[in-house]
Amino acid sequence: MTSKTLERKKKLRSKRKLRVRGKLFGTSTKPRVSIFRSNKYLYAQAIDDVSQKTLACVDGKKMGLKNNKEDAQNIAKAFAEELKKIGIQEIIYDRNGYLYHGVVAAFAESLRTNGIVL
Repeated sequence: MTSKTLERKKKLRSKRKLRVRGKLFGTSTKPRVSIFRSNKYLYAQAIDDVSQKTLACVDGKKMGLKNNKEDAQNIAKAFAEELKKIGIQEIIYDRNGYLYHGVVAAFAESLRTNGIVL
């Protein structure tokens, strides 16, 4: 891709991120789950915006899993178990400006199948 195209993609993602983030707010009983996709790995964390603390997190790099749909499902399964351990059943899903497609959608669907309400 050319640098002009990359700049445009970054700009559009940041606009989506701000638009989505303005509508979401997590609490300790219903935290905001924010995901981050790098080119190789997937990361997620549950955030309490009231007290500004991270309640739970999962790191695809430490688990040795890549950024693809199958590994996103495994990461989400481990994350759902961690959330259940601390007593969280409901979350607010923050896709962090990414389009709800592919890995981002697979992560959310796997959370749902593992008993977490989005």
